Amino acid sequence: MVAVKRIGVLTSGGDAPGMNAAVRAVVRTGLRRGAEVWAITEGYKGMVEGGGAIRPLSWDAVGGILQQGGTVIGTARCPEFREREGRRRAAANLVAAGIDSLVVIGGDGSLTGASLFRQEWPELLAESVAAGTITPEQAAAHPALTIVGLVGSIDNDMVGTDMTIGADTALHRITQALDDLASTAASHQRSFVVEVMGRHCGYLALRGAIAGGADWVFIPESPPEDGWEEQMCTELKLGRQSGRRDSIVIVAEGAIDRHGQPIKSDYVRDVLEQRLGEDTRVTVLGHVQRGGSPSAFDRCMSTLLGHAAVEELLQAGAASEPVLMGFQNNRVTRVPLMPAVEQTRALAAALDTCDFDRALHLRSRSFQETRDSLATLMRPGPRVGGASPRPLRLALMHAGGTAPGMNTAARVAVRTLLDRGHQVFGVRFGMEGFLERKIVPMDWASVSGWASRGGSELGTTRRILQRKDLHAIARTIEDHRFDGLLMIGGYAGYEEVHRMFEERPNFPAFNLPLLCLPCSIDNNLPGSEISVGADSALNAIVQAVDKIKRSAADERCFVVEVMGRYCGYLALMGGLATGAEQVFLHEEGITLDKLRGVIYRMSASFATGKRLNLVLRNERANEVYTTGFITELFAEEGHGRFSVRQAILGHLQQGCDPSPFDRNLATRLVTHCVDRLIAQALAGENEAGFIGVSEGRVQFTGFEDFTRLVDAAHHRPKRQWWLGLRDIVDLLASPEGAA
Repeated sequence: MVAVKRIGVLTSGGDAPGMNAAVRAVVRTGLRRGAEVWAITEGYKGMVEGGGAIRPLSWDAVGGILQQGGTVIGTARCPEFREREGRRRAAANLVAAGIDSLVVIGGDGSLTGASLFRQEWPELLAESVAAGTITPEQAAAHPALTIVGLVGSIDNDMVGTDMTIGADTALHRITQALDDLASTAASHQRSFVVEVMGRHCGYLALRGAIAGGADWVFIPESPPEDGWEEQMCTELKLGRQSGRRDSIVIVAEGAIDRHGQPIKSDYVRDVLEQRLGEDTRVTVLGHVQRGGSPSAFDRCMSTLLGHAAVEELLQAGAASEPVLMGFQNNRVTRVPLMPAVEQTRALAAALDTCDFDRALHLRSRSFQETRDSLATLMRPGPRVGGASPRPLRLALMHAGGTAPGMNTAARVAVRTLLDRGHQVFGVRFGMEGFLERKIVPMDWASVSGWASRGGSELGTTRRILQRKDLHAIARTIEDHRFDGLLMIGGYAGYEEVHRMFEERPNFPAFNLPLLCLPCSIDNNLPGSEISVGADSALNAIVQAVDKIKRSAADERCFVVEVMGRYCGYLALMGGLATGAEQVFLHEEGITLDKLRGVIYRMSASFATGKRLNLVLRNERANEVYTTGFITELFAEEGHGRFSVRQAILGHLQQGCDPSPFDRNLATRLVTHCVDRLIAQALAGENEAGFIGVSEGRVQFTGFEDFTRLVDAAHHRPKRQWWLGLRDIVDLLASPEGAA
């Protein structure tokens, strides 16, 4: 008889939102794969203490924890584990429980301890046999320890992964605080100095500054030049003179100057008060950044990482080196654990020796791009004279459905173009603005406050262009002498610009650079794996579903309809982030047999004590089996054993403020768009296409490939990467699996 494999899971170090999602995924994936999963409570402390601190977890034991912050299995400091005797006791306790595979969720210190523990494992077992705490047979049955690490840290400071568990949620907390502070600061014409976490990493400060529209930022990797006090005060004073009513300065907790001396938030406040004579307050966000319910991104990423960790353990051999499951280029990746930890510590050492060039080199390329973009956005106004050999006249418009992040992208585009010496003209209400000549010049102050604002300040419409429309648009372009066009919007906007591209032989005015930036909650645009706005909509879904689930007072099924048109991205990712038992997509359709299977599994689960069942349906999953029909069908077939309610989330997914992820994504994409648009216009070229993120890189795709890439009937790409996650959603939804 083959023994069932036992996997241990622990959370160690500081807690991070998303740890529970990872634990849930580890447990349920392990159980579905025929393994047992045991919780090691209170981290390494529970491992050293043994006994009841190491216990098995059932499927239902991790139900309802996906949306909880912190870690339900606990974490604690454990000085004993740093000593060999403590590690020997820990090894004996694991062997006694039959565990020789671990998923360790923690920071670099926790993962380093796990690697050392693995190296010493054979010796620790030999010592335990000699001491009589385990038998020779037990030691022989577990000759090696297999380890997979997941990085749980809000600091996002680990090399080898683009994001760590908890970082996105922490950024949500920071961004919300900055949005709230900005309103009160503007009311009183006040300055705020905001201190954020991050240790040796300026990620939270840098990304928070982009998302919150901050006016100055201090990060450890890129300290200010000597005399920064005078430069900061001069810039902030110019900002006030240009009409800005508030000043927000962000200080990373590990911020230092060029000589390695700490820059403290209290000192920054004193400088502002003394040199500017302004009422300045310090806000230290502290542990509020670490607490609370995880964001949609953290729920999804942590779930995927937990699932991958178990798959790795089940395939690993006894001699396998410890690995780190990371998240790069929107995919789960596998890298050797200790080289990643060593590079992370090398970065900290570079900061200690003031080798800032090396520190920046060890950070990601996007980190450096963000720093450069922020330098432009923080200026009180454009540089005098700009940097262009020839001023260009560039049009900016929104088109398609409204999406959170449209205003953020427009703000970045306007300020970046103005800073480089060009003129920007906003086209009001999309193509309607071209037809009705509603075109306005944009200046630096015209986009103040747009970073955090949902909706579309320029306005947007969907329009099917007619022949007469093309004549009018071409004439408007000629009269305004535009050198290029940037369209920020959704599928309808892509179609409109594509039509202009196709009509170039008939309308010479369209022979100018035409560039589209993906901005749509549906995430249904070709050439990009993610669109600006989709993350915001997903967070709106998650927040709404959390409230819906809490409203259940009896055995109840909720059928929740989400947007997306013919693209099921929001439904599938929403199902992953909320733990839905069933997801209906247009890409797969709905059949009566599938509905019967859902009813059967739902009835069986309620009969065994389950209190809640969640079904997510894409708004156009099926024309006949509507949300109302499914709700009534479930209620009828439930025969009173459970109640059924429907919730159609509607435009709350579309009208929210942009998430930090979308604000930073918009900034990154616009920067690439502006670079390309300027280069094309100055060179007299006229390429037309769209920018997007694919496999982690920003790429350009020409409109020559548009029809080849899209399913025109359903307004979505022919290839949709996220459909590959469908099996994971099903695997985690039910112990028996989907019918």
